[in-house]
Order: sequence, then structure tokens, then C-alpha cells
Amino acid sequence: MSQSFDEITAQLKRRHRKSARLKWVSMSALILAAAFLVVFISDMLIKGLPAFQQAQIQVEVTYSEQSQQMPPAAVNEDVRRLVSRGFLRTLPRAMKQNPELMGTTRMEWVLADSSVDQYLKGNHSGLKESQRTVVDKLAEQGRAELKFNTRFFTSGDSKMPELAGIAAAAMGTVMTMIVTMLVCFPIGVMTAIYLEEFATDNWLTQTIEININNLAAVPSILFGLLGLAIYINFFGVPRSTPIVGGLTLALMTLPVIIIATRTALRSVPDTIRQAAFGVGCSRWQVVRDHVLPVSLPGILTGSIIGLAQAMGETAPLIIIGMVAFIPDVSASFTDASTVMPAQIFTWAGEPDRAFVEKTAGGILVLLAVLISLNATAVWLRKKFERRW
Repeated sequence: MSQSFDEITAQLKRRHRKSARLKWVSMSALILAAAFLVVFISDMLIKGLPAFQQAQIQVEVTYSEQSQQMPPAAVNEDVRRLVSRGFLRTLPRAMKQNPELMGTTRMEWVLADSSVDQYLKGNHSGLKESQRTVVDKLAEQGRAELKFNTRFFTSGDSKMPELAGIAAAAMGTVMTMIVTMLVCFPIGVMTAIYLEEFATDNWLTQTIEININNLAAVPSILFGLLGLAIYINFFGVPRSTPIVGGLTLALMTLPVIIIATRTALRSVPDTIRQAAFGVGCSRWQVVRDHVLPVSLPGILTGSIIGLAQAMGETAPLIIIGMVAFIPDVSASFTDASTVMPAQIFTWAGEPDRAFVEKTAGGILVLLAVLISLNATAVWLRKKFERRW
């Protein structure tokens, strides 16, 4: 039964309305996602940027036998509770290392207590009225101000928020990622090359492929349990070290690299393989000299994205104990360490208000690293990508 022109026109209008609605729904979802991202980034910037500043006050420090035995006696009583206990604890060591300081009195800029820091930043500080008066007077005299917080990037964790930094966690992250890539990159690439270029299509390889795809979707905390059972309990790898952390994250990253490498190998046209076979190359020579160099940009891109994903993981590392209190930067792969996500997790559980900005500041540093890694992956793909 034929349709009239008016009926066809009505159907077309309905189709166009549905298409328009789908377009607006899609755009609304995109706008909503962008709005959430803007709110998240804005909130992190508002809370995290103050972490990059730390209050310091200028006080008169007396180096004497009494102050060596009782460090609080080194400063006047009216500002004693305004000075960080961390600074006072370093005075005996400073006098021991520099004997010429003994018997002198100097005006020095010293680290202020976290309550003073919060007060100068306009937050609730817990300072008494008399202490706020002293801080205001020092600020008017230019002897109390916020300065760039170098300690945040050069020191490890501390129970005193004014001393807490992310350097130990950053070094632990670097060492853990080195172990991860040294293990999973060669194994992942060679596994993908075998499955894609050499393995025959049978039930064994199909089973392997299915399990690799399934492993990529397994919750990360299960890899932590696997690392605890295999590396720590069975092989006796030291707990809370970059070695066990890197090996555990390698298990999680391996499927990602295998899948990315196989995708990059499949993107190479078969004509390149056929041309190499035509001039007498063996299968290994074809892969080594022709297929692998062409697919390398895609392999590196997938590996960097897998590394970035592993760097942001916390759950598997908590299981193997990499949430330890690490005040000093680890110098060995077998020393107890922590990583940036675990350090942020630890700070988030601290009751002190000053740790809130430390948490947000750590998130900003971690986001900067992850964005840099993803930007590098995009740049490599754009620079070396070949279109056939």
C-alpha cells in the first residue's frame, strides 16, 4: 500500500525530531560531564593551591647550652607556641654541626606552626586570642608571611602538617613504576607478538586471548591479593617495597600492554609483511625489521597509558602494605616506601584541618603527572602515526 506525500512528510518530520532530540541529549551529557570536570578541578585548585605556601615567622633564636638541652628555650616565650616543633627539634643537631652558633643570638625566619599557617590563610586555626594578637603584630611588622612551601616537594611524611611533604611518596612512585615497566613491557610486547604473528588459531590461543581480555577487566584490588599471596607469602619478597609494588602493578598492567600491542600490530597492512616475505625474509625478520618498527608508536602509546593507569592505583598497593609512614626518601628498591596515591589516601584520613590542603595539593601534583603522561602518549601517536 503506497503512502501519500503528506504521510511521508510527517514520517520525515518525526525522524528529524528524534534526531534533534538525540543530538541535544548527547550534547547535554557532554556539557554535564564538562561541568563536573570544571567543578572538580576548581575545587582541587581552591583547596590545593594553599598547600604550596607555608607560614614562616621571624623570631630571635638563642643558641646556648640551655637551648641545646631544652630547644623551646631558644625562642621567646611569647612566640614559642607559634614556632613549629619540627624547627625546635632541629636546633640541637644544628648546634652540633655548627659549633660556631653556640653563644649567639640571631634573627631568623623559621617555620611556623600549622595553626599559624591556617590563621594567615584565613581558615579556622584554633589559636587563642592572645596568640592571634601576636601573629597580627608580627604580620604588621613584616615578620610573619606566607612563603613558597619548598618542604612540600623536598620532605617526606610527618605527623606535623607543616613538615609533611610528598618527596618520599614521589620517589617511591618512580621506583615502583621503573620495576613495573621493566617487567611488564618486554613480557607484554613479546606475548602480543607471539599471539598475533606466530601462534596458530586453536583452542589454546583462544583460551589465552579470552583470559587476557578478562584480566583487563578484573578489579585492581584482586591483583593486590594476588601479589600478597604470590610475591610476599610464597616468594618472600619484602613487604611495602617498590619491588613488590612494581611486580603487583605489572600483573595489572600486563593485559593493557598486550591488548594495545596487538592492536598496533594489527594496524600494520599485510602488504608490508607480504613484501618482506617476497624478498626472502623469515617470519622473525619480517616482525623485527618491518612490522615492529612501524607499530612501535602505538605500542609506546598503549604502554604509557597503562603506566599512567598503574600510577593512579591505590587499592592493590594497600593490600601489600605500601601505606607505611615514610618520613625519609627511600634510597633502595628494597626499602619500605609508599606511593603518591597511597600518601594522598593517608592524608585524607588525618583529622587536622591543615592536611586537607595537603591532600588536595597531592592530588594536583598527581594529576599534573598523569596529564603529562597522557599528553606524551597523544604527542607520540600524532608525531609517529602512519596512515595507510
